[in-house]
Amino acid sequence: MNPSILRNLTLEQWELLSGLIPQPKSGGRKRSVNMQAIVNAILYILCAGCAWRMLPNDFPNWKTVYHYFRQWGKDGTWQQIHERLRLWVRVSQNREPSPSEAIMARVFRLRQQQWFPRKSAMTQVKKFA
Repeated sequence: MNPSILRNLTLEQWELLSGLIPQPKSGGRKRSVNMQAIVNAILYILCAGCAWRMLPNDFPNWKTVYHYFRQWGKDGTWQQIHERLRLWVRVSQNREPSPSEAIMARVFRLRQQQWFPRKSAMTQVKKFA
């Protein structure tokens, strides 16, 4: 596995995502965990493909990390994070923030041809002969 994949978020990336992290619920105790460390731990698990219990000790407790992973998956936070990072990557590569409709239509037609290949006229004639 490429070691550069397993690095932590850069400061620029964290600033981009920090506004998407839900605030703690009112009335409860204060958060005792660094949310950037939680995001880094989740990204480590996703990139490394290891079990939650195998999370290195450099990160917060695996149960805490898993709790936030599940919670953010349910409330749509991960979808927002994914979309924000996708846009950031596209812009950093000097590409349009979203693909054009023409490209998306072409990709759809190609997929459609893969999923539902047209039978040639000769195949149909042989079938009935």
